[in-house]
Amino acid sequence: MQTAYSAHVLDPTNPRDNARLDELRADPDIDFLDDHDAQLESLRALRPAPGDELLREGRRWAYYPWRRAVVAVLGPQGFQALRLDRNRNNITAAEQTTLSALTIGVAGLSVGHIIAHTLATQGLCGKLRLADFDHLELSNLNRVPATVFDLGINKAVVAARRIAEIDPYLPVEVLDTGLNAETLDDFVNGLDIAVEECDSLDIKALLRVAARDRQIPVLMATSDRGIIDVERFDQDPGRPILHGLLGDLDIGLLPGMSSREKTPHVLRHLEAERLSPRTAASLIEIDRSLSTWPQLASDVIIGAAAIAEAVRRIGLGEELRSGRSRIDVNWALGQIREPDMAHRYELTHDDDPGTAQSLDGGPLQHLATAAMRAPSGGNTQPWQIAITENSITVGIDPEQTSTMDLKFRGSAVALGAALLNIKIAAAEHNVLGPITLTDSDLVPLQATMRTTAGGADPELARLYQAMLARESNRHHGTPKPLDDPTVTQLNNAAEQYGARLHLLTQRDDIAHAATILAAADRVRFLTPRLHREMISELRWPGDEDPDTGIDVRSLEFDPGEMAVLDVLRRPDVMEQLAKWDAGSALGDDMRDRVLASSALAVVTVPGKDLRAYAVGGTAVEAVWITAQQQGFGVQPVSPVFLYAHTASELEELSAPFATELAQLQSEFNTLTQLQPGESIALVLRLAVAQPASLPSRRSISRVRTIATKAPHPLSRGPW
Repeated sequence: MQTAYSAHVLDPTNPRDNARLDELRADPDIDFLDDHDAQLESLRALRPAPGDELLREGRRWAYYPWRRAVVAVLGPQGFQALRLDRNRNNITAAEQTTLSALTIGVAGLSVGHIIAHTLATQGLCGKLRLADFDHLELSNLNRVPATVFDLGINKAVVAARRIAEIDPYLPVEVLDTGLNAETLDDFVNGLDIAVEECDSLDIKALLRVAARDRQIPVLMATSDRGIIDVERFDQDPGRPILHGLLGDLDIGLLPGMSSREKTPHVLRHLEAERLSPRTAASLIEIDRSLSTWPQLASDVIIGAAAIAEAVRRIGLGEELRSGRSRIDVNWALGQIREPDMAHRYELTHDDDPGTAQSLDGGPLQHLATAAMRAPSGGNTQPWQIAITENSITVGIDPEQTSTMDLKFRGSAVALGAALLNIKIAAAEHNVLGPITLTDSDLVPLQATMRTTAGGADPELARLYQAMLARESNRHHGTPKPLDDPTVTQLNNAAEQYGARLHLLTQRDDIAHAATILAAADRVRFLTPRLHREMISELRWPGDEDPDTGIDVRSLEFDPGEMAVLDVLRRPDVMEQLAKWDAGSALGDDMRDRVLASSALAVVTVPGKDLRAYAVGGTAVEAVWITAQQQGFGVQPVSPVFLYAHTASELEELSAPFATELAQLQSEFNTLTQLQPGESIALVLRLAVAQPASLPSRRSISRVRTIATKAPHPLSRGPW
């Protein structure tokens, strides 16, 4: 009678299966175990929620003759979805489906037991074929995860039973006669991958020849220093077996050779000079103080992990070339070092850089310092500043642009903000004079003020201290409603400079905006160039060039969020999320911040050229200063689509997400009631919050003093 090693799956809706279930229930020696309802509840809780076709599959019963037990399980689709759910996204659902088409053969079920078990557990195949002639002995239990109940049973059967108890739906074939000349074809035919873990050098060679003839890749793990062998006969059917380590040996002679005659070939195959000292020394003791060579369960487990990864790569068509590698845990443990970044999440403000750097000197130096206090995207400070004896010129620096700064529109907003700061400082120092805007092929836009002795504007001068105190406040804050006087003052601040302010104050509108801005943030993370530029803006304590960019301490993250930042800054992680079309959580921080806002202030201007954006920048700075005076913390928000005018510019920003960006931009423009011919200069988030933890630094490196009375025309290139 054939030894049972497969579960019999019975469907109670099938009359024949139901009759068999009645027979089993009538047998007092058969136990019934029913955990189906708990399984179904877990299935319902999966994310994303499973479809009705999985939930309605109904109960199945798996009968295990060797256990004399019947177990209730989900239907086949629901069972696989729930059992393999924790694989995601190390293995995606789509990848799991691809891998389920593989048929894998494992020959040699001592070391091969854990390998076959791992392949089944991870769902790396849709069918297994196991071959071993030997029976389980007590001495095998140092590395084979079986039990004393399995002693005396064929090793392939033991492995098949264990796999059936993990997945009753997975087909497993057993060749309990092992591999020999008569069974080799039955084992190899139809395989996608062969895993060889036999003791016999003869069988190792014969299996590889048969696999090579059929262009089947062969994998092998050897439990010494984590050796993993890959032979891609599917890619190179002409390559020699065992990497050519047998030399010109006629493998037909192997069956007639003595162990002593095989020894040099075995050692050449094992690369004796690279064996661990203990294994190499043990080989000398075989048949003396040892009966066979030693193997440890931990080494076998490492080999199984390596084989599983190799199967995954081959099955999914990922790169894996022929050759040999080692996963030497003993060596790795000898390389243990303290983590380099253990301090990162304990950032303090002990080395607070303070406020902006200042220029010492007369009024023009104060004007330059005020200009440097202006906000800019990522604190890139995209300007050049030149001061003469009686003028100051601020111009867009084309070298300081970024992908989101389409056609220098964001830079123009920064220039406009700097221009208002100059006017405020000039009024404070009674040198306010006329301003001219010009552009050229070298400088997209620049503004020059000629100072005038006695030039005054008391209303502007009253803003001087508030202008110097203006800051980006990234605390979440609380959503205190805006009162009518505040709304009036904010609107007036924008309108007096030729802009229009649209305030989102209703909670539904803010929630809608939060959804849009969160989705735009996700695109920024998942687009390689945008992500690279965003991360390049961040400054860690001790980094070079602390006078530009955003100090990470000013992000107002708690230690947990700081820890996550090390993941978010990795381009390989973002690339993987993009491949999965995942990463909705990347917008959570933006969503939470917007939802904590009292209002979103959207500054718009008529026109779409750089001068219009500069006007918008002036209005943005005026609104920002006013909001802070009214007790609100202000954070600028720049969605990816902010400065895009056309579909081609959205493509330029992020080709893979251009369609999504177009939809988000359209929704946002509708929400903010953007009028035809208008442009959004910037979005400001207003919330009641404690002061910013750390002000941004400003670099004096872009200020040049010219010893002349004439205004200095800015030029492109280094100073």
